[in-house]
Amino acid sequence: MSTRLPRLDHLLTSILTAVCGSDSTPEGLTVRIWVPGLRMLLLRAVLLLLVLPIRGQDSETEGPGVVVPLPKGACTGWMAGIPGHPGHNGIPGRDGRDGTSGEKGEKGDPGLVGPKGDTGETGVTGIEGPRGFPGIPGRKGEPGESAYVYRSAFSVGLESRVTVPNVPIRFTKIFYNQQNHYDVTTGKFHCNIPGLYYFSYHITVYLKDVKVSLYKRDKAMLFTYDQYQEKNVDQASGSVLLHLEMGDEVWLQVYGDGDSNGLYADNVNDSTFTGFLLYYDTV
Repeated sequence: MSTRLPRLDHLLTSILTAVCGSDSTPEGLTVRIWVPGLRMLLLRAVLLLLVLPIRGQDSETEGPGVVVPLPKGACTGWMAGIPGHPGHNGIPGRDGRDGTSGEKGEKGDPGLVGPKGDTGETGVTGIEGPRGFPGIPGRKGEPGESAYVYRSAFSVGLESRVTVPNVPIRFTKIFYNQQNHYDVTTGKFHCNIPGLYYFSYHITVYLKDVKVSLYKRDKAMLFTYDQYQEKNVDQASGSVLLHLEMGDEVWLQVYGDGDSNGLYADNVNDSTFTGFLLYYDTV
């Protein structure tokens, strides 16, 4: 028994030096335990120190926010134990409060132009607006072509009492024949401008009855008869509208026998034949 005690003392001294370190063990420390039961208790205490925190930790916590200082003179070189298994995940915490709205951002760039849409339905016609002011007069137009005035007219009279039945009467007294459409030598009017014409005649009747007709293209168009009253000068007349074509001829002549040619003219009595164009043919 006396032989084991020095060995146990030496073992405790070595363990304490290894755990606490040579820097923390007093120089020349030798554990000597004279009470036999106390040596075994001290050995268990030294083994318990082996499972305390590793060297370098100077404090430990007892609860949240409470730091418990290590006992003064404790050993600082003990070894750490084996790490335990990770614990289970805790219950998720509640959602936090909504944060304060941030400042309004800057205006973004305009987007791309979209495709053209379909044409909409025609709207209702609006109310007619007020009448506007007159516009500015336009420029004067170019001079047009001068209008050509078609002229054809004549007026002639009888100079001699000598008349031959059934032939054109030759009126040789010229009142108007500027276009020369009336032929004095034949007593006929020649149509040079197609259109509508007006013809008239006024005959002085003396000594005999008168039968006069107006001809167109060798066809009698108008007849006039006047019966002579003895010892009296009488008048006979007629007028008509005729449409003439280019080249048509119009004249007066006595029809019947020679007893009906009482045409008369002198310096105070006239027998006249007149004609003129009213409208010319445009087509």
